[in-house]
Amino acid sequence: MNTQQIDQLSKQKAYDLYDSGAIHQLEIGTTKGLQQIHRYLFDGLYDFAGQIRELNISKSNFRFANALYLKAALAAIEKMPEDSFEQIIEKYVEMNVAHPFLEGNGRATRIWLDLIFKKRLDKVVDWEKVDKHLYLQAMERSPVNDLEIRFLLQNALTDKIDDRAVFIKGIEQSYYYEQAE
Repeated sequence: MNTQQIDQLSKQKAYDLYDSGAIHQLEIGTTKGLQQIHRYLFDGLYDFAGQIRELNISKSNFRFANALYLKAALAAIEKMPEDSFEQIIEKYVEMNVAHPFLEGNGRATRIWLDLIFKKRLDKVVDWEKVDKHLYLQAMERSPVNDLEIRFLLQNALTDKIDDRAVFIKGIEQSYYYEQAE
């Protein structure tokens, strides 16, 4: 199965996550919850769906958390507070640096982020309002300074937390972010 087929099938699974109501059964803000999302999206597509990686990975010139320390890092991230927008973004940035899966981190983690926003702030991100290039640049710089990603996402928050169209457009945008150019 090629990358395009995997993307198409996992995107359909993301729609089903919402339409089936399974999204309401997930743990929110935890590593387990992120694993549940990842497993749902990629089960049957990747052998490692929902499993914490045991190999080191990198993207461009950035090395994600060392696999040797990953479980400890995830435990620390899980304990991070999520009582304000700023704290939620800090947690999201740290989870991105951890990159717990071999593949599919961005797609799973953006859903995880929206579930935290929904639970804590009664908001979600309208991802259609977040420019791909600005987002990717902001995420690349976020381990040093998360001001850009905070600005981008804060300006895209909406109170349409149960709007299927917002969720579906968000999934479309999330998969668009992952496409190489």
